[in-house]
Amino acid sequence: MSGRIFQNVVLQFKDTTDRTIGVIDSEGTVVACSELTGIGKKWDKYLSDIVAAEGECVALEGKTFKALPSWGSHFDYAVFANGDDTVGHTVCSMAAVALNSAKSYYEEKHDKGSFIKNIISDNILVSDIYMRAKELHVAAEVNRGVFVIRGVDERMETAPMEQIQNLFPDRQNDFVLSVGEQDVALIHQMDKTAGTQELDRVAQRIEEALRIDGESTVFVGIGTMSQHLRELAKSYKEAQIAIEVGKVFDTERYVINYENLGIGRLIYQLPTTLCEMFLQEVFKKNPIDALDQETLFTIYKFFENNLNVSETARKLFVHRNTLVYRLEKIKKLTGLDLREFDDAITFKVALMVKKYLTSRGIDA
Repeated sequence: MSGRIFQNVVLQFKDTTDRTIGVIDSEGTVVACSELTGIGKKWDKYLSDIVAAEGECVALEGKTFKALPSWGSHFDYAVFANGDDTVGHTVCSMAAVALNSAKSYYEEKHDKGSFIKNIISDNILVSDIYMRAKELHVAAEVNRGVFVIRGVDERMETAPMEQIQNLFPDRQNDFVLSVGEQDVALIHQMDKTAGTQELDRVAQRIEEALRIDGESTVFVGIGTMSQHLRELAKSYKEAQIAIEVGKVFDTERYVINYENLGIGRLIYQLPTTLCEMFLQEVFKKNPIDALDQETLFTIYKFFENNLNVSETARKLFVHRNTLVYRLEKIKKLTGLDLREFDDAITFKVALMVKKYLTSRGIDA
């Protein structure tokens, strides 16, 4: 960001206060100051105390500092005013408001990250994308992967942006954006020849880097490869859907690719009323809830082993005749013979529909 933006605001304060006001960057260099001789000085010794203040005013060696809001835990810029008294505190706080407004306006107009965020949020007209991309020198036709990172525990705060930014430090081509209350979006520039496998590798790298004590802490949703800026919004929505569908139908996976959702994607897009009608049609004799947990476990194992009776019995540590008896019991209860391919398909889809309705808080 240009120091001239801050300098213009700082100079306007010169007529209203006799206190020196200025701005330092994240390395402690004075980038703007009402006393021109101060520009360029290095005050890196104050950085740790400013960070520790967490956005509040802090008095240090006769000056008052206040960090301007930024994405990470570290600040990008901090305002300072001479004096560690009440007046210095007030002047610094007032200057911070004005300078933060200037910073926000500049970022909105000139920051690449804000531009990309507007695209994925559908806050910019398609016709304006070309013009803004040219102004900001952002390549329009480049392969980009779109990833959404969301905490596994919904009570946790937004996924750690700073760690993700450290994984992808190229701020000219990669964009790490906070979107909504819990999501972080990564727009990552890919090679021309990159495909689905490369997208999966990037997502796996993120998921592994954010594990704690070997436990996964985030879901990573992957949208289809975007080959043009105008496709980013579509890919971003796909990455969000991937997480939502994956959480319902594949609870063991933390990296979910939109292109591999299968039938779960179709079910997720169906109206709940149609899903309820389907379950009523399939389970005319008894509702699916009539099956106990042991029976359901047997069904899942039978599906896992490709409807192979002998293999399923071996995995369940039961005699083959015992499994046959259980399958006959299921047939009597539901009218579906899982040894028949068509009935097995119907039952498998019905289980997925039931899962979907349960995730929506609907008993069927």
